[in-house]
Amino acid sequence: MTFHIARLLEITAAATVIAGLGAVGAWMLYRKRPTAEELEVARRLFLTQSGRLVDGTLLDVCEVPAEDGRILTMLLYDYRIGGVDYECSQDITNMQDVVNAALVRAGFPCSVRYQPGHPQNSIVVAEKWSGLRVSLPVLPAYDDHESFDRRYLG
Repeated sequence: MTFHIARLLEITAAATVIAGLGAVGAWMLYRKRPTAEELEVARRLFLTQSGRLVDGTLLDVCEVPAEDGRILTMLLYDYRIGGVDYECSQDITNMQDVVNAALVRAGFPCSVRYQPGHPQNSIVVAEKWSGLRVSLPVLPAYDDHESFDRRYLG
């Protein structure tokens, strides 16, 4: 009788393992996978919350045809981290309510958020953050030449 009980326990354990593996397999097969757009929104949110800031330069805004026939609006920018130059692009097609591509000017400085350890993972614009600057900074002119003390010049 002991042999029969041990055999019954082995069969029960094997059936439980097979049922568990089947359930995990079915879950992996039928689960809802995030779309490419959802992954991109999550990446931008991650960089907005934990990315480091560095100064960069806007290079261009261009429209590129996609494989599915859509036209993608790409923001091209570059930045330097640790002596290494990075030139990246960001798809801003679905972010027209955040950034107007017609107002982006090539050559203007911008702020870039990047992931420490993976500096090629970077953004300039997100849903709740923008590294675009409105205009170039204007430095005040120094007009008071008489108040300068020239005694120390020589």
